[in-house]
Amino acid sequence: MKIDFSRHAKRRMQLYKIDENDVKITIENVLSNEGITSGKHEKVNRDLSEKYGYPLKVVFLIEDEDIIVLTSYPLKKERGK
Repeated sequence: MKIDFSRHAKRRMQLYKIDENDVKITIENVLSNEGITSGKHEKVNRDLSEKYGYPLKVVFLIEDEDIIVLTSYPLKKERGK
């Protein structure tokens, strides 16, 4: 599968100094561990908390054989339980 980045995602990654490889690894882990189908998905990678100070959230879209990263940012606040 090919991974592309939207302009918004590239700007957020530059703003928060997020490495492109970290985003790709996050998506690849999701694809290998969870049987994900087409559509919009969100993944929080808590393993990168030390590197970025917060868990890394990646929002991506799977269409046919392509993956489009919509945005990526450090998740500064946890959602209510």
